[in-house]
Amino acid sequence: MNIAASENSGKEIGFWRGWSIAVGCAIGSGVFMMPTLLAPYGLLGLVGWLTAGMGTLLVALSLSRLVKRIPKSGGPYAYVQAGLGDFAGFLIAWTYWIACIAAVSGIAIAFVGYLGVLVPAVTQSSMTSLVVALLLVWTVIAINVRSVSTSGIFQVVTTLLKILPLLFIIVLGFANMQLENLPPINPAQMHPIALLATVTTLVMWSFVGIETATVPADNVDNPETMIPKILIASVLTVLAIYILVSIAIALVVPADELKNSAAPFALAANKVMGPVGGAIITVGALISTLGSLNANTLTAGQVPLAAAKDHLLPTAFLRLSKTGTPVFSFLVSGSFISLLLLLNYTKGLVAAFTFMAMLSTLSTLMAYAFSAVAEFYFLKGDQPGPERTRAIVLSIAAFLYSFFAIWGAGAEIVFYSFMLIMIGMPFYALVRIDYKG
Repeated sequence: MNIAASENSGKEIGFWRGWSIAVGCAIGSGVFMMPTLLAPYGLLGLVGWLTAGMGTLLVALSLSRLVKRIPKSGGPYAYVQAGLGDFAGFLIAWTYWIACIAAVSGIAIAFVGYLGVLVPAVTQSSMTSLVVALLLVWTVIAINVRSVSTSGIFQVVTTLLKILPLLFIIVLGFANMQLENLPPINPAQMHPIALLATVTTLVMWSFVGIETATVPADNVDNPETMIPKILIASVLTVLAIYILVSIAIALVVPADELKNSAAPFALAANKVMGPVGGAIITVGALISTLGSLNANTLTAGQVPLAAAKDHLLPTAFLRLSKTGTPVFSFLVSGSFISLLLLLNYTKGLVAAFTFMAMLSTLSTLMAYAFSAVAEFYFLKGDQPGPERTRAIVLSIAAFLYSFFAIWGAGAEIVFYSFMLIMIGMPFYALVRIDYKG
């Protein structure tokens, strides 16, 4: 092992690998579980896709400008630390790391849910489900420890493969649509604004991950121009797929059946094509969640490394393998992921997945909001003009959207997120004392 930051400077990520990281991270367990989570909210719940998509585009534009100013690894953490200082940077590094850990845990749970369609014994026992999830997580960690290049190739392949079943279900749904399956507009009888806030936060889980293209910037070829292209292309790709696939599922499966399904895509395909269709979609869902798991695992290793370079985490996180991967970060992240899986598997697959998704989404939304505020700091030093004015308006819009989605998470998730932030405070104090000493 070696402790060095500058040695990991190979430019191994171009447009397609960067696109595959962002799209692969976003299109994963979220879209394959979202029909179940949105079913109770009716047609109005589907509007959440548009709200979240437009909001994510605002965030992507904000991050695109920030990466041009600060083209280094760390993503949102790096921008907040540069603009708002070490303490704000630590908060975002800590919460964003939590977001990645919660995301990996949630994705592993979704993988197990779909694997249970092919191998029912996997989901018939909580212990078996837990063991399978843990084996999956540590296998992907081993791939990422091996090298960035190996992880990148794996990501491109799984991203391309995961899009195929989504296109398949879109064609299948519209070819066999039954309009009577469409749910009522607002069966939950919630206030439309409150409902939209709730579903936007839920749906954001399926967009969270777009920003991962900014995290491994040290490994991206010409990051100042490449990453903005990746971000915009990724948002537009996932938004188009999500809207079409959600409508297709709603046209095939009644909402009452979707509410309790741990594998809604397989349910839809099974209704139209029987067991063969269900098996095809299930395999696609497994590949998709695997790619998303890999992208989030890569990010979970890179964020602590970036924070350690700025003396905000212990120097142990700077420890690299012979191939330049942050091995210590991966091992610590894997340990926390395992703990989170152990603590939450008693909830049941759907409930545990929902909790992980909301926790991860909220933590990432905090990173988005802080990044928008950090941009205000940079913009005040720019020359006045139309471009600066547009940037200010877009940054305000990105911040307001993030705040709106955070509000939609609900008191329980906000409370848990606050408690996790408080847990990080002693670590920040100890690390600062250590470096100053």
